[in-house]
Amino acid sequence: MSLRKSALFLAFLILTSPRNALPIEKESLHVAALCCEYLEDPLGIDVARPRLSWRIEPGDPAERGLRQTAYQVLVAGTPDALEADRGDLWDSGRVESDQSMLVEYGGKPLASRTFCFWKVRVWDQNGRASAWSRSGRWSMGLLTPADWKARWIGAAPKPGQPPADPWFRKTFSLAGRPDRATAYVASLGYHELYVNGRKVGDRVLEPSVSDLSQRVRYLTYDVTDYLREGKNAVVLWCAAGWANFNEYKVPDKPLAKAQIEIQPSDGPPIQIVTDATWKTHPSPLAPIGGWGFWDFGGERYDAAAEIPGWNAPDFDDSSWPTAALFTSKVRLSAEMIQPNRRLKILKPVEIAPQGAGVFRIDMGQSYTGWIEIRMKGRPGGKATLQFSERPEEPETYHQRSEYVFDGSGEGVFRQRFNYAAFRWVTVAGLEAAPGKEDIRGWLISTAVPRVGRFACSNDLLNRIYETTVWTFRCLSLGGYMVDCPHRERMGYGGDAFATMETALTNFGMGAFYTKWLTDWRDLQRPNGDLPYTAPTYFGGGGPAWSGICVALPWQVYLHYGDRRILDVSYPSMQRWIAFLQTKTKDHLLQKWGGEWDFLGDWVPPGKGQALTERVDERSTLFFNNCFYLDNLTTVAQTAELLGKPDEAAAYRQEAQAIARAVHKEFFHPADNSYANGDQLYQAMPLLMGVTPDSLQPTVMKRLTEEITVKKKGHIDTGTHGTYYLIKLLVGRNRNDLIFRMADQRTYPSWGYMLDQGATTLWEQWDGKNSRLHSTFVSIGSWFIEGLAGIRLDPARPGYKHFLIRPGIVGDLQWAKGEYDSPYGKIVSDWKISNGRLALRVEVPPNSSATVFVPADDPSSVAESGRPAAQSPGVRFIGMTDGTAAYEVGSGRYTFSAPR
Repeated sequence: MSLRKSALFLAFLILTSPRNALPIEKESLHVAALCCEYLEDPLGIDVARPRLSWRIEPGDPAERGLRQTAYQVLVAGTPDALEADRGDLWDSGRVESDQSMLVEYGGKPLASRTFCFWKVRVWDQNGRASAWSRSGRWSMGLLTPADWKARWIGAAPKPGQPPADPWFRKTFSLAGRPDRATAYVASLGYHELYVNGRKVGDRVLEPSVSDLSQRVRYLTYDVTDYLREGKNAVVLWCAAGWANFNEYKVPDKPLAKAQIEIQPSDGPPIQIVTDATWKTHPSPLAPIGGWGFWDFGGERYDAAAEIPGWNAPDFDDSSWPTAALFTSKVRLSAEMIQPNRRLKILKPVEIAPQGAGVFRIDMGQSYTGWIEIRMKGRPGGKATLQFSERPEEPETYHQRSEYVFDGSGEGVFRQRFNYAAFRWVTVAGLEAAPGKEDIRGWLISTAVPRVGRFACSNDLLNRIYETTVWTFRCLSLGGYMVDCPHRERMGYGGDAFATMETALTNFGMGAFYTKWLTDWRDLQRPNGDLPYTAPTYFGGGGPAWSGICVALPWQVYLHYGDRRILDVSYPSMQRWIAFLQTKTKDHLLQKWGGEWDFLGDWVPPGKGQALTERVDERSTLFFNNCFYLDNLTTVAQTAELLGKPDEAAAYRQEAQAIARAVHKEFFHPADNSYANGDQLYQAMPLLMGVTPDSLQPTVMKRLTEEITVKKKGHIDTGTHGTYYLIKLLVGRNRNDLIFRMADQRTYPSWGYMLDQGATTLWEQWDGKNSRLHSTFVSIGSWFIEGLAGIRLDPARPGYKHFLIRPGIVGDLQWAKGEYDSPYGKIVSDWKISNGRLALRVEVPPNSSATVFVPADDPSSVAESGRPAAQSPGVRFIGMTDGTAAYEVGSGRYTFSAPR
């Protein structure tokens, strides 16, 4: 590639970067938000036929009914070809279709290392063509084992010495700056990449977590701008991290495998690969503690062991030993999710002395991540740091770290390859108190985009919502969701099941869940059974934990219209159902396993975690049979969607038999209840079709009395019960009942947690055990779906069509919800004033909605000041359950009605 082309290429990258995007002239419509496999401009993917997505934006936001009727995609191998409108990899031609989400690439087969530059234009309902979109890009990774020339390298252990996190270093010379340079890096454990003294990118704690006995995910870095003419240095800083986890049984750790591929401006390509010529040296950083249940330890940093210039090109590494070569049979897969990043800075609110040289720092907020402290201590002395989520305990779950001062007695502690979940930090061994300006923390999470927002006139509900969203961020680090990030860090399927709709209505989870479902498939046993956590194996559970392999792909499909996730997941679903069928008798699931293998609703009020403290076994048996039925129904729907009618029919037939058997076994005609009569055990049969149609009203009445009378408006459920109860009540438009439970401040309630000082949601309603946990996060979907009323339509998934049905309940005077759907922003914003309801709705282009306006008479409903039925773009459908229903296309609408 010539220097001129190199300059053009770099200019292209700058101009197409979102941070450097240039303003465009106002058009009637234009195309934006280009994504490949849910990601913006991903590098090094390994999907053979990636899917492309875009959005349409109107030149005039007030325009109604804007939709796509055709598209054309161009994919080129160079920016120049794309600029000249040559799709030398793929020119789709004009395709008559309204599809703008997950359009499968249909061009030439893509080889390893291929760079793809793409753009799209569309035609609207009036035949208007948009201009070409701005350009997007993606690149292919190393798709076959033969593409990897690098070897696994590590540091040979030294007997009697604790293992330090090693540096691996390589120097080489270039005749000039390259046109392009790409680094592919895999590690058994965490790594950071440095080139010529600079850390590459802003990722932390990478790669994402995987079962390191089977699969390692490699990262692709663009290092073009980091290299220079003359001598260069590439350095990897590695740590064992999850390779220390006993379940993976990784014999050699940490290991690294790196391949830097350089294209000079003139001359053949150059490869720099990890091999026996790389140098290694222990870094000042080392792990302390274990890496497992109740002890994920921390880090020890020895400032006296610092080596100035260790990652600079002119550093003399001649005395460093060479790296050792290792072999590993793990599969290498591309990292295809958003990275872990430092997402928010936190400042301390108090620094309290606790004795000589001991200070307790209050960060004001529980969070998962890092802390940085500038400290003064005795030269050569040691400072210890203890992390706690409770004000009365100096350390929770053995979270601790150490810092050894050098001869100056001054230094800065900060985590690098581990993290903590905490609010308070007790630091001992200091000569002076640090100032608030010497301390900062970072929330660290997988940087999935925030797509949902909510606010209303009730301050308590706003606090619950924001605390729920913050808690989920704290639980989502490393490409999977944990139950708690300090005690266990395990990817519990039951917790993920109960929180998946909260996640999907508030965050862009497409890439995240696609990755995590791969982890679940990796762990499925030959008999179809699955562990209760992935990719971590460890921990107890039951059908509602392993059954995430069915529930989660279906929810991803509903929220994104992603059929491929169902295609790849369906065999796993079938094996799981086949396993469950081996545990049935007369269509009823039977209890199996030991103390931790057949759990039901986890820690409802008054129930603990010990065997003698849990929900009674009969109610748990009922719960698991209902869950089995739910899974089976979902698999039947999946089979139907995938064009397998015979399999769908067989699954449906079995589901009907299960429903009849469950009703017969567990229903109590005397009081119209199931199992022990608690809230969950009335909600599940109503939701899953166990209750015959003739009994639905009486069982629903019984549930209502359970909430309003017996529990005096309080919730009485645990992890799964809270999810199912909210799901049922939203679906039946009983937001009034959810509001009563959510608006409580006495035990058990979310308000009770907050009034006790919680800044993240607890594991148990009474505050026992973890104080940062997923148990009750499921309420987070209600604010968007229930109160704002933004709900998906299963018949037209991915929000191609959706519902707006606001929950106007309690003392609420207004509520506003936003959801950044695959087609653009959806808004439902309602307010009651002067005896009238005003409902403002935004429907993004290329989608449509059904809006339900509370009203007794459709003639009383107006839209933008005129009778709603006569308003342009508004079609009256009919009255249903005290609402007037209207079909609308894209655009902005303001409905009003007497209230």
